[in-house]
Amino acid sequence: MDQAQIRSYGSGAIIVAFLCGTKMRIAVFHLLAMTLVVSAISTSEGVAEAPVPIPALDKQFWSFAPLKKPLPPEVENKRWGGNNIDRFILAKLEEKHISPSAAVEKRKLIRRASFDLIGLPPTPEEVEAFVNDKSRDAYDRLIDRLLASPHYGERWGRHWLDLARFAESHGYEQDYDRTNAYHYRDFVIEALNQDLPYETFVKWQLAGDELAPDSLLAMKATGFLAAGTHATQITANQAEKERYDELDDLAGTIGTAMLGLTIGCARCHDHKFDPIPTHDYYRMISIFTKTVRSDYDVLVDPPRYRLEKEKFDREHQPLVRALEKFEQEQLPARLAAWEQSGARPEAPVWLVLDHATAVAKGKATFTPQADGSFLVSGENADFDTFTFTATAPVPGIIAVKLEALADPSMKNNGPGRADNGNFALSDFKLAIRPGGSSNQLESRFNKATATFEQSGLPVSAAIDSDPKSGWAIDPKFGTNHAAVFELDSPLTNSGTLIITLKFDTNNKHSIGRPRLSVTTSLKAGLDDDPGPAGFAELNTILATPSAERTDQEKATLLKWYRRSDEQWLQLEGAIIAHAKKEPRPEKLKVLISSEGVPAVRLNTQGPDFYTNTYFLKRGDLNQKEGEAPPGFLQVLMRAPEKEKHWLKEPPPEAKTSFRRACLANWITDCDLGAGPLLARVVVNRLWQHHFGRGLVGTPSDFGAQGEKPTHPELLDWLANELIGNGWHLKPMHKLMMTSATYRQGPGQNLQSPMASSEQSALDPENTLHWRRVPQRLEAEVIRDAILLVSGKLDLKMFGPGTLDEAQSRRSIYFTIKRSHLIPMMVQFDAPDSLQGMGRRPQTTVAPQALLLLNNPQIRAAALAFAGKVERTARGSPATAIQAAYVAALGRPPKEDELIETVEFVKSQTASYQTAGKKDAPELALTDLCQALFGLNEFIYVE
Repeated sequence: MDQAQIRSYGSGAIIVAFLCGTKMRIAVFHLLAMTLVVSAISTSEGVAEAPVPIPALDKQFWSFAPLKKPLPPEVENKRWGGNNIDRFILAKLEEKHISPSAAVEKRKLIRRASFDLIGLPPTPEEVEAFVNDKSRDAYDRLIDRLLASPHYGERWGRHWLDLARFAESHGYEQDYDRTNAYHYRDFVIEALNQDLPYETFVKWQLAGDELAPDSLLAMKATGFLAAGTHATQITANQAEKERYDELDDLAGTIGTAMLGLTIGCARCHDHKFDPIPTHDYYRMISIFTKTVRSDYDVLVDPPRYRLEKEKFDREHQPLVRALEKFEQEQLPARLAAWEQSGARPEAPVWLVLDHATAVAKGKATFTPQADGSFLVSGENADFDTFTFTATAPVPGIIAVKLEALADPSMKNNGPGRADNGNFALSDFKLAIRPGGSSNQLESRFNKATATFEQSGLPVSAAIDSDPKSGWAIDPKFGTNHAAVFELDSPLTNSGTLIITLKFDTNNKHSIGRPRLSVTTSLKAGLDDDPGPAGFAELNTILATPSAERTDQEKATLLKWYRRSDEQWLQLEGAIIAHAKKEPRPEKLKVLISSEGVPAVRLNTQGPDFYTNTYFLKRGDLNQKEGEAPPGFLQVLMRAPEKEKHWLKEPPPEAKTSFRRACLANWITDCDLGAGPLLARVVVNRLWQHHFGRGLVGTPSDFGAQGEKPTHPELLDWLANELIGNGWHLKPMHKLMMTSATYRQGPGQNLQSPMASSEQSALDPENTLHWRRVPQRLEAEVIRDAILLVSGKLDLKMFGPGTLDEAQSRRSIYFTIKRSHLIPMMVQFDAPDSLQGMGRRPQTTVAPQALLLLNNPQIRAAALAFAGKVERTARGSPATAIQAAYVAALGRPPKEDELIETVEFVKSQTASYQTAGKKDAPELALTDLCQALFGLNEFIYVE
C-alpha cells in the first residue's frame, strides 16, 4: 500500500481502537505499529517493497488457468463435419437450434484457401484442375501444396510483422533508416516456411543469440526486440527516461503479441483489471537491462567455418613448426657461417618504421607484423584517421613511402577495408617533433607517385588542399600497392615523426595493412624493397664479438639475417602461400539485439544502457524504490516459489546474462510457466485469420477487459493439439481448413427449420460460425493479386526492400519507413508500425475506390492485364473478356455479364477512336480490366 493508504488505514485504526475493549485496542495498536514499520522499511532508499502474492482465485481466470483437456462433444447431426473442430462448433449451434450452412462451391473454395495460405489468387489452370478433380483427397492435397509453397511464409509472415511492430526506421522526427533491419522480416518468412516450432519461433525472438548462437536464423530472430521505435536525439537529461520507455516497449509488445496481455498498464500502478502488479512489471523489464540493438556482423554458417578452419589449422601447423625448428636448430649456425665469410649487410634504400606506434580516431586496432607493417582490425569507422608515431631513424629524410599490403583477413584480400577491397586516402601528412620539444613542425610534400591510381582518384590528391579528394586503386584489388611522397627539402631535425593518414573521401575505405618507411636518397624508387630502420644498429652488433652479444642483440641480428637466408625464405613462403587459403568466415551485417555488442548510437548523450533497473513508484524516475531483480508474472506461474526453476545462472563462458533465455524458457513452459496462455493466444490468431474473427474476439487482450471465448473448450482443445504436435503451425492450419466449418458458404442452410434471417437474429455477429462471412483482403494482398493477375509480379524472395511504389515484388518487401509509408498500404488500413497490431481495422472509404481508379501503378497493371488476355483472345473481345474474368475472379462471366461487358468494350473502343487514339481497342479492354480490380468480388473473398 502507498503512504496515503497507510495514513488512511492508521487514522481508521486509531478510531476503531478507542471504540473497542482493552484487548482489542492492544491488538489494533500492535497491528498499526507493524504496518508503520513495514512502511518505513519499504520506502527507505535502495530497498524495494516485497512482492504481494497473487491470490489463488485470480489464477483461476479462464486465460490464466491450466489447459483443460476436453473431449469433442456428442452431437445430434452425425452426418455433418469433417473433423473434431466441427463437433465443438455444431454442439453450440444445436444448443441454439441453428443449422450450419452448405459447403461453398469448389471455385470459391480454392480461391479462399489460396488467399488464406499464400495471399495470392489461384491461376485459371489451378482452378480448373481443382474443379475437375473428383478424388476424395483433392482438397487435402490442395492444402498440402499451398502449405509447402514458399509464399506461405510471405503471407503469414505479414500477420506476425503486424504484431512485432516491424519497421525499418527508428521513428520520431528524424526517422533514421535501419538498413539491416530487413533480416528480421526474412527470418519470419523463412521460419514459417520451415514450420519452425512456434515455441522455438518465440524463444529465438527473445534470446536466439543465447539459445542458438551458431544459427544465423536465430540471430536474425532477435530483431524482434529491436523493431520498436527508438529516439535518436537524446540529451543526457532524457537518456534514462528514454531507456525505460524502450524497456516498456519490449514488455508491452511481448505481452500483447505472445501472451495477449496488456503488461504495460502496470508501469505506474498495479494493473487496474488484471492481476499484474507493478512489482512484476519492473522485474520483467529488468530482464532486458543490458540488452541493446546492434548492427552486428553475424557468421552465416559457424559450424561449417569451424570445420574448414580446423582442417586449415591441421595443414598449417606443420609448416609453422618446420620454420620454428629451422630457426632454432639451423638458423644460428647459418648466421655464424655468413659472418665468417666476411659478408656484411648492404644499406637498404628504404628504412621501415618498424618500432612505430599506431592509433586510430575510431575504434580500429593495430597489430604489428613481422615485416614492420600493421594489420588493422576491429571497427571499420565510416571516416577515420590513422596516426603513426616513430623516432626518426636517420637525419636528412627526403621521402616517405606508404605501402598498402594485401592480406587474407580482408575482403578480396584488400588492401583496403571497403567491401570490395578498395581504400581511399584523402590526406597524407608528416610532422616532426624535435627532441626535447613539444612543438610539431609540419612538413610539405611536393610530389607523389604510386604503383597504380584509380581513374579520377590519383595519389597527388592525398597531398592537395581538398579534404575530400583522395587516392584509390579500384579495380586492382588483392595485391600490394605503394606510394612515395617526396618532401620539399630534407628534414634537418632529429626527433619524433608523426605521420597522419586520413580517410574522409568515402566511408569505410581505410587501409587494412599499412607499412611506412623513409629514405634519405632521391634515387629511392617505388619498387625498392624496404629494410629495417635499425641498420646502423646491425653494424654495431656485427662489430661486437659474438660471445659478448646480449640475448636481445642476438635476436635482432637473427631477425634481420633470416630475411636474406634462402631456406628460411622458402619455409616462410610456404607458410604465406598456405595462409592465403585460410577460410574466411562469411559474415552478414544484421540488426540484432544482444548484450556486450556495440550498440546502435546516433545522437545520444547518455549511455547505451543503465547497469540496473529499479522499481519506480508511479513510474517516476525520481522515486526509485530499490533494484528490480529479473522475474516473471506471478499469475502465469503455477508455483511462484519455484521461480528459480527458470532463473538460472549463465554458462561459465557466456558473454551475456542469459536472462532472456530464462524468459524464453518460462514463456514456453506448459507445465509451470506461461506456455498454456502462449498456446491459447497463437491458436486463436490462426482461427482469427482463417475465419475472420477469433474464438476470443480481442486477440491481443486475454485479460479481464478482453472478450471471453465463444468456444472455450474448443480453444483449449486446439491449444492442446498444437502442443501435442510439437508446436508446429502447419498441421493446425490444415486441421482448421479441412473442417466443415471452414468450408461453409455464406448462408444457405442445411435442413434448417429457420430462414437465414432468423438465424442471423439469433447470432448476428456469426460468433457461432454457422456461415462464412466474406472477408476483405488486406492492402498487401490486394496489390499482390493485381500484380499476379496482370503478369507483372516478381516472385523474388528476401533481401532489402524499397520505397519505390512501382516495384513489382510482393508488398511485404516494401521498406517500412515510419515517416514514409506507402500510400496504397495506408489507404487499405496497413499499420503504422508504431506499436503491435493484432487485428487490422477494415475501413470502407471513397479514397480506396479512387485509388483503384487513378493510381498509376494500378493503371499500368490493368494495361499489362489487358495485353495478356488480348494475346490469348486472337482478336475476339468476348474471348478476351472471358479470360479476364477467369483470371481475376476465378470464374467465367455470367451470360448477362458477358453481354454487358462486350457492349462496354465496344462503347469504350468507339469513344477512344473518336478521340483519335490508335490503340483504342487495347485501351477499352484496359478499362474493363481496371474495373475488375475494383469489384467487391476481387477485393473480398467468400
